[in-house]
Amino acid sequence: MAKHGKKYADAVKLIEPGTEYSLADASELVKKTAATKFDSSVDVDIRLGVDPRHADQMVRGTVALPHGIGKSVRVLALVNPAKQDEATEAGADHVGLDDYLAKLESGWTDIDVIIATPDVMGKLGKLGRVLGPRGLMPNPKSGTVTMDVGTAIKEVKAGKIDFRVDKYGILHTSVGKVSFDAEKIKENAEAFIQTVIKLKPASAKGTYVKSVYMSSTMGPSIPVSKVGLVQ
Repeated sequence: MAKHGKKYADAVKLIEPGTEYSLADASELVKKTAATKFDSSVDVDIRLGVDPRHADQMVRGTVALPHGIGKSVRVLALVNPAKQDEATEAGADHVGLDDYLAKLESGWTDIDVIIATPDVMGKLGKLGRVLGPRGLMPNPKSGTVTMDVGTAIKEVKAGKIDFRVDKYGILHTSVGKVSFDAEKIKENAEAFIQTVIKLKPASAKGTYVKSVYMSSTMGPSIPVSKVGLVQ
């Protein structure tokens, strides 16, 4: 079992055993329990009562966080020449097609998001083994396959995130940095949680949101009360 350092041990002492915190209090506490010297990410984990093995219980979506995630998002736009100026003007870090497809095939993945137009998706099929495991494959459901590449790029740069439940029924995403004001952390987390609640599959039975936790990178988990979040 991994051993935690003194900073982590001190942070754990700030969390009252058996207590579930309001989202506002958790957002304050996550700043106090950050145990790293760098500006840690603030993460939210939601355990859902779904079985992702069934397609009709897969929970996936996007949300535009009101205050962004606190880091620069590197965007690659895979588009034909007719759309390249639009992508560049919208702020894409890399714009092109065949040249970048070759780079991706060779293993280059120094990017966070790929935006593509529907007409080029046929060329990306062979890159599934490279892009899929890294969560980089463009998908219409996440808004990363679209003809409106300019809007898609601007939304991603402004803080739009894509999330997908894992095989254990857990959603995990970053909602900001510990340097954010607690209120901004709370509002970002709330936007994410409320979006997840709206995506409840009709086939999901029993309790949908089973638990919510907030933590900083390498910091202890803070249980979040569902009161006021889940109706």
